[in-house]
Amino acid sequence: MKINSVKIITVLSILASGLWILGLGVMVQDQFFHQATPLPPKVATEAKTNDRTLHLVALGDSLTRGTGDETGKGYVGYLVDELRTKTKQPLQLTNLAIKGLRSAELVQQLRQPEVERQLKQADFVFMTIGGNDLFQGGEALRNLSFARIQQTKAMYLRNLETIFRTIRAVNPHAVVFYISLYNPFKQLNNGKTTSEIVRQWNYDSAEVAARYPNIIAVPTYDLFELHVNEYLYSDQFHPNKEGYKLIGERVASLITFTKGGEK
Repeated sequence: MKINSVKIITVLSILASGLWILGLGVMVQDQFFHQATPLPPKVATEAKTNDRTLHLVALGDSLTRGTGDETGKGYVGYLVDELRTKTKQPLQLTNLAIKGLRSAELVQQLRQPEVERQLKQADFVFMTIGGNDLFQGGEALRNLSFARIQQTKAMYLRNLETIFRTIRAVNPHAVVFYISLYNPFKQLNNGKTTSEIVRQWNYDSAEVAARYPNIIAVPTYDLFELHVNEYLYSDQFHPNKEGYKLIGERVASLITFTKGGEK
């Protein structure tokens, strides 16, 4: 009887450990190892059989993952919807964005062989990065230290230079859309000051982008500035569905195709 009890306890312990490891694996997978976002079956099938497929690669942080959009589409999803109205070419999307990513981490990610392989195939690259560097979960702008922000920005701009240089070395021809920052903290008491910081951050980032061919800095600051609360998710940081739609539509408006559907 005693032996049976020990066996039962042992089996239960093994099962409990297995469930804990499984739960940990799911959490790590969600935070760090996102799969490429698939397109609907019809488009995926077309992509395999048509060498005219346009390859879209999305990089960056939670904004490119679509955090805050209850539909899960984010700006990338709405952007793809818009592009389908502009071209008959099949589209293939690979979303490599990771929640919480900072610029130094994106530099590291770009060195991964699979990321490099995807970039080599890309016709268009869409990217958000820098929000986590600057905002740091809101602390950097709530507890303002101009010296710390300047130091953070200097490191970020060096990383951004490396990111753009790496992308251009891997793929000299893809058009890269770097999506700049809005200010989610405009409604705070120091909103005027934080807006100035974000505008300068965007300006300096756009200057780096301008040094490289076919890298376009896309402004979003103005989309949120007058109605920021209407376009933010309940966390008061990420865009909601309507906010992401605005970003997706703006990026799509910058992409044009010829009548035949070719780039």
